[in-house]
Amino acid sequence: MSTQAATADAPSQKTPFIQSRLGSFLAVVPLSIWVVNHLWDNLAAFQGAQAWQSAVTEYKHPYAQIFTFIIVLLPLLIHTVWGVARLFSFRPNLGAYPNYGNLKYILQRAAAVGVLGFLGAHIWLAFLQPRLVFGAAEPFAAIAYEMHWHTPTLIVYVLGILGTAYHLANGLQGFAMGWGILASERSMRRFEPWSIGIFLVLLALGWGALFAMYKAGGTDAVVQERNAILKTRGDMH
Repeated sequence: MSTQAATADAPSQKTPFIQSRLGSFLAVVPLSIWVVNHLWDNLAAFQGAQAWQSAVTEYKHPYAQIFTFIIVLLPLLIHTVWGVARLFSFRPNLGAYPNYGNLKYILQRAAAVGVLGFLGAHIWLAFLQPRLVFGAAEPFAAIAYEMHWHTPTLIVYVLGILGTAYHLANGLQGFAMGWGILASERSMRRFEPWSIGIFLVLLALGWGALFAMYKAGGTDAVVQERNAILKTRGDMH
């Protein structure tokens, strides 16, 4: 890392050691593992509605949903609190040190803010609201329809996945640096292509799933099923 980039990271040194280690650990285990698995499961959209429902919304064991809630949402909450605290100590200095490392540092913080908003909306609209309000998981027809016919939703998901992929891939590099796995400037340079590769793979998984949903959302069967769902929900109220 260059001297300027190290200077940019200096404010994070104010974070207590245990909090810093815990925050970075929760960002990688289990959150990054869950994100990769979630993106992979969503590729089932290429196989149709039933395959997607089975892969994404169904749980094999009665306690699996509670377990998922604990190992995903609780670490996400802790990581968010830790990240917000770091944002308040953030002092951008790209104007003084316009180098690659400093740019990545600023993009990581900007991506964190965007991802926080995206995940909050996604978790509520696609996970909590359907179950708490309507008593069932989000149907494939509803989300596929939104991807095809509601452009703002599609744009939000495109940008949300972009930010998530970058934040996770760049965060892995930061994790390795923080835990001493990458201890020299040479090792960090050698890891850079891997970080870029991870970013591209995550982006391909996420955007691939969006493409499958977009295609499915334009079919007559999905449109009719979505309209039937809305009618049922309207009757419930």
